[in-house]
Amino acid sequence: MTQGTQSKGATTSTLWDRTRQLAAQEILQTALRLFTQQGYDETTIAQIAREAGVSQRTLFRYFGTKEELIGGSEEQFVALLTETVRDQPADAGAWEVLRAAFKAALSLHATPEEGLQRFRLVHRTDSLRAAYLGKRVRCQEELLPLLEARLAPSGTGRVEARAIVASAFACFDAATATWLEGDGQGDILDLYDRGLAAVRG
Repeated sequence: MTQGTQSKGATTSTLWDRTRQLAAQEILQTALRLFTQQGYDETTIAQIAREAGVSQRTLFRYFGTKEELIGGSEEQFVALLTETVRDQPADAGAWEVLRAAFKAALSLHATPEEGLQRFRLVHRTDSLRAAYLGKRVRCQEELLPLLEARLAPSGTGRVEARAIVASAFACFDAATATWLEGDGQGDILDLYDRGLAAVRG
């Protein structure tokens, strides 16, 4: 294979990836608009697909379920948090690595406005809130052994590690709730830091 052919293949792959990303973003923006206007439960997949100009089959290639249009894939979300914690320096503390995980999670939103729409829908829709709470419990359980391993040299046990993880998630929830009350003003991580400082005294 010549260098020119390799370059062309790489370019084609990049263009294909960009096309898929743009299509997924168009579907997502359409869904968020309809969810905001009509309500999550009142909006159907068929309507989202029609408004986005794609078939339902195509929509499901990008988003496996209706809930994924808001919360994303649970598997990918859990993987992002756990991989972020694993990638932190060995000497980074428990609170520090958890903050890095939350920062990575927030980076999934294309813009702060998109994040605001998603968080509002989750907080105002019972089914989405229940799904979020289930995802949160799973994340805490998946992160627990990673935190235990980091804390082991200091003699910190399982119950303390579990309390740290639970407290961090509680502070993140408090930060997002406060951010929503302020219509997205300020920075969620700044609010998280303030909440965590209050908890830790």
